[in-house]
Amino acid sequence: MIQSKDVDFYKENGYLLVKGVFNEAEVVEMREAVENIILRAAHAKADRNDAWQGDYLPAEELKKLVLKGFHDVHYHDASFMRAVIHPNMVAVLRQIIGPNVQLHHSKMLVKPPENGAAFPMHQDYPYFPHEKHTMLAASVHLDRADEENGCLRVIPGSHLAGSLQHIGTHYLNHKEYPIHMGTPCEAEAGDVLFFNYLTIHGSSSNKSSRTRRNVLFQYREASDFPTTQEHFDWGMGLMVSGENPNFTKVKPNFHIIKEA
Repeated sequence: MIQSKDVDFYKENGYLLVKGVFNEAEVVEMREAVENIILRAAHAKADRNDAWQGDYLPAEELKKLVLKGFHDVHYHDASFMRAVIHPNMVAVLRQIIGPNVQLHHSKMLVKPPENGAAFPMHQDYPYFPHEKHTMLAASVHLDRADEENGCLRVIPGSHLAGSLQHIGTHYLNHKEYPIHMGTPCEAEAGDVLFFNYLTIHGSSSNKSSRTRRNVLFQYREASDFPTTQEHFDWGMGLMVSGENPNFTKVKPNFHIIKEA
């Protein structure tokens, strides 16, 4: 799927857009799965608005914005489990991360037409810090993403600066890092944007008449361990490629507490 020059680009810039990772039939299947998850969530009265809060937008504008986001989508529909370990995905991950790759978590992000929520500029690092910083996101596009419907923006090379001080619920000062500062990463359905969890990124709101649906898989190298005990998801540590060289650390140390 990629060449050595692409790996060099990722290392230098902290992101890489790979075209045509998923074919049209696979995209349609995942798109339908996303819509069905939203319907099932509403039926189960588990639907919610996950739009980011904060002072990066005026309060009046912020309260109008909507984001549909659910974690662990590979537990909701098998199409996402197939996507997590898709040969094209694995081919890219092995070159960027190495032979031994694990899934950390999955989630879906849906920006509805006209009022899809913006994401302030941020790093993913504060949410799940790791020792070796191999963690990356693979954002699978299920629709065309452009500036009009709030495509992802990245600051090339920002991962080389290391972790930065965040405010609020882990986002950067919007006066210092406005969303428009990022380079737009326009993509077609089936394309995947890979970016390191230290790469500064964000996106504007969806002002178009088109939905912007993405599924995001977070991956890491098998020997890159978390530095804090947080953000545990069921399935964390699933081997996507290679082997786990750490026999006694093959899964998180979960403690199941029986509800009263």
